[in-house]
Amino acid sequence: MKSLGLTGGVGMGKSTSAQVLRSRRVAVVDTDELAREVVQPGQPALAQIQQAFGRGMIGPDGLLRRAELARIVFADEVARKRLEEMLHPLIRERWRAQLADWRQRDVPLAFVVIPLLFEINEEAEFDETICVACSAATQWQRLRLRGWRPEHIQQRLAAQWPVEEKIARANYLVWTEGSLGAHAWQLERIIERV
Repeated sequence: MKSLGLTGGVGMGKSTSAQVLRSRRVAVVDTDELAREVVQPGQPALAQIQQAFGRGMIGPDGLLRRAELARIVFADEVARKRLEEMLHPLIRERWRAQLADWRQRDVPLAFVVIPLLFEINEEAEFDETICVACSAATQWQRLRLRGWRPEHIQQRLAAQWPVEEKIARANYLVWTEGSLGAHAWQLERIIERV
């Protein structure tokens, strides 16, 4: 099985890439989805977050108050690192287990979407890496459409490497400025090569 790690900056098209790949019946695991799974009620990580960051992190419905946690951790690097130390091993365990299952079932090609692929030194786990990217102006526009305020965008960007560094380290680049068709076409060319 060929495995590819897919990364990119926030708002640059990682989730869209995952959707395109899935629509073409390519095996994809998205670590953002796994991050949501590991903090569901009953999961040990939720209790760890509550212990580390206080009771206010859990809503009356028993769910993680994601926006409140993000407000804290993206304003405080020490808090962010603490959260990453709790969650990253659990997330890594899940995507590795998924890859192992796909290998056992002779799936020919699999992608793992990891926003911090290079920052956490996981690129050696994959045969190839892809960075999805767009201009800073497009990135800001996309994030503003999500309702993010400028200070939140700055905080998120500060928590990741500059996209130029990710592009330089990746084997492939998918430029997401254009249409969805152009985005998909680039991914298809990469699939054909690998």
